[in-house]
Amino acid sequence: MRAIWHRLLASIMRFGRRQDAAAAVEFALILPIMLLVYVGSVEASALISMDRRVQSVSGAMGDLVARADKTITATTLTDYFTASAGIMTPYPSDDLQQIVTQVLVDNAGVAKVVWSKQYIASRYATGTKYLFNATYPLPAEMAAIAKGKYVIVAEASYNYLPLYGIVFEQAVPLRRDSFFMPRFGGSIAVN
Repeated sequence: MRAIWHRLLASIMRFGRRQDAAAAVEFALILPIMLLVYVGSVEASALISMDRRVQSVSGAMGDLVARADKTITATTLTDYFTASAGIMTPYPSDDLQQIVTQVLVDNAGVAKVVWSKQYIASRYATGTKYLFNATYPLPAEMAAIAKGKYVIVAEASYNYLPLYGIVFEQAVPLRRDSFFMPRFGGSIAVN
C-alpha cells in the first residue's frame, strides 16, 4: 500500500514540475474573459451603428420636409417617412418612431407648435404627440437662431435590442432630434 502512495505522490510531484500544459491552463482561464470582451465589443459597435442610423433617419426626414415649398401633401409626407425608415435596413424598422413638427419661434424665443405628424410601427399615425399651439421645448441655441421664423423638428426614436443580450441585456432606447429651417422661408402647410 505504501508503494502505491509513493508512486502516486511521485506522479503528482512530476506533474507539478512539468510546464507542458501551463499554456493550455492559462488559455482556459483567460478564454471566458476574452470571449466576453469580444462579444461586448461586437454589441457595442452594433449599438453605435444603430445610433448613427437613428440620427440619419432624423436628419433625412427633417431635411426632406424642410425642402418643401410652402405646402407638402400627406401622401408625400408618408412617402418621406417610409423612405427614411429604409435607412434602418437590414435591421427591422417596426420599432422606429418618427415625428415631424413645425414650430414657430416668436421674437421672445418661445416655440409654439404649428403642426405635428408622426409615423409609428411603419404606419402613419393619426394622433400626435404635440398639440397645436402648445409650447415646444426647443433648445435655447436653436430658439436664438430662429427668432421670428419657423423650424422643422424631426425626431426619431428606436428601442434597440442587442444581438446576443450578453453584455446589454435590455433594450437600449435611442433618440435623436434634428432641426432645420425651411429652405424657402416661411411656413410649410400640410394638405
